[in-house]
Amino acid sequence: MIKEGDMIPDVSLKDQEGKEIRLKDLVGLGWLVVYFYPKDGTSKCTAQACMFRDRYQDFADSGAIVVGISSDKENTHKAFTSHYQLPFTLLSDDKGVARKAFGVPRSLGLIPGRVTYVIGLDGIIRMIFNSQIRATEHVDRALEFIRNDGSKL
Repeated sequence: MIKEGDMIPDVSLKDQEGKEIRLKDLVGLGWLVVYFYPKDGTSKCTAQACMFRDRYQDFADSGAIVVGISSDKENTHKAFTSHYQLPFTLLSDDKGVARKAFGVPRSLGLIPGRVTYVIGLDGIIRMIFNSQIRATEHVDRALEFIRNDGSKL
């Protein structure tokens, strides 16, 4: 698993519209919050996505871009974003390339992990929060870091 202080891995994935997005191309546009989650539509993943949605303006006001990543296909992401009116990008990691590059662990060896990364304007990972069961806490932790510790950069 990568650690705080490491450079963001260089991966490209398709978004919910089928457009190829290179994570490194988002570096420097603002804080980058990348959160990995297990699956669209499950109860904890939906709660987490909706909390990112509900706090989206707070992230934007703090100069942050939010990106979610799971192994779901683009069409599943499109339906998920449409149904829950998610204002941020979801990326499809159906081949596990990003999970491997970031070193996102599996829970119980089976369930794709839930990890959030906050990346600074320089592409350096500044904060990592890993918790499968505290899904919505990822949102609070990321926003708190950006608001409090972010001014030190």
